[in-house]
Amino acid sequence: MFLKYDPEVDAAYLMFKKVKQVTTIRLSEEVAINLGPEEEVVGMEILDASKVLGFSAKKPTIKLENLIPIMEGSFRK
Repeated sequence: MFLKYDPEVDAAYLMFKKVKQVTTIRLSEEVAINLGPEEEVVGMEILDASKVLGFSAKKPTIKLENLIPIMEGSFRK
């Protein structure tokens, strides 16, 4: 999983799986999901992220809990 926040445009992108081609479905003005070729959710885009997620755009902080650490490159398909 990969999370990127761009403070210049106040947008966040959460990638669950990297694929070459996606279909985007807009759920609201701020939130869209990306579907992979097998119609699985592979990513989510959040515009106005500080408002939607409830954090300060000047000092973005995200709290992650109960994560299982993995070694880089340990995922194999």
